[in-house]
Amino acid sequence: MTREQILDYLKTTDESHLETLWQTADGVRRQEVGDAVHLRGLLEISNHCIRQCHYCGLQAGNTAVTRYRMPVEEILACAHEGLSFGYGTVVIQAGEDPGLTRQWVADLVRRIKGETPLAVTLSLGERSEEDLAAWRQAGADRYLLRFETSNPTLYQRIHPALPGGAPDRITLLRTIKALGYETGSGVMIGIPGQTWDDLAADIEQFRALELDMIGVGPFIPHGATLLGQPGASTIASEEQVPNTELLTYKVMALARLVCPSANIPATTALATLNTPTGRELCLSRGANIVMPNLTPKKYRALYEIYPSKACIDETASDCRACMHGRIRSIGREVGRGRGDAPRRQLA
Repeated sequence: MTREQILDYLKTTDESHLETLWQTADGVRRQEVGDAVHLRGLLEISNHCIRQCHYCGLQAGNTAVTRYRMPVEEILACAHEGLSFGYGTVVIQAGEDPGLTRQWVADLVRRIKGETPLAVTLSLGERSEEDLAAWRQAGADRYLLRFETSNPTLYQRIHPALPGGAPDRITLLRTIKALGYETGSGVMIGIPGQTWDDLAADIEQFRALELDMIGVGPFIPHGATLLGQPGASTIASEEQVPNTELLTYKVMALARLVCPSANIPATTALATLNTPTGRELCLSRGANIVMPNLTPKKYRALYEIYPSKACIDETASDCRACMHGRIRSIGREVGRGRGDAPRRQLA
């Protein structure tokens, strides 16, 4: 697709044009990754973070957060629970927490891989190449690192670098891919200051990176952050991308078209905007993954990246039952096994 075609779909309000996009994305999804919807068990193991991102409720400057780190044995118990539910993957997610040391994470990965057949996905922020290499050697299969926006000026505005650092997630994603991980990334939609051209460039970046996984969601700022305050946008209203449910579906569908064989989840952020049917609409417009939460209920409300997050009052068992019901309600099947990206299955 050309930049002009991407922009046309992003901006259109024509129902027939949109229906063509939904049907095309759904057809490509069916052809490339099939009808199975794979379940990834999400485990939010720490809400400590040293970054000062201007949208995230876990940012270091938010002193109202009660911080936690899950003990190893509790993490392993959750992984085993996910295996008993039939999940093929556990997603280990945290804030950018230096307390999760290279050796600690490597030992955790080895134990999960030694005790279960689960694929292990890590989502631990910007870490050194040495950390990433050690975790890959320990057996980690996938790494998720959203670049949020391909506009470097906008990225620096919302995601300040650490002292002495220079934010460059695109380069880090290439390093992650070179280490042999299945590589996942994605963006937020409707960041204050994000233009239509920025968003089209993001979609083109998915293709340039040849991503194995793509997660997109609406920008939902936390009220305790700079971008959670009124008047955060600095550009003309006609250029500002909205953080709407409809635009998120468009980006998801376009992601399927530019990266046909990628695994694309129906994200929790979108389910937060539309809890009754958001996930089902995602699955009919290009998505093939859902991520039921394995995090113990006592921690869920403390992992508040943005407010009013969906499903924080459910148990892991509740999440499993809900996801199975949603998948079957639209005539799709629950996937079996790890659900690796097709290119990895062929390697």
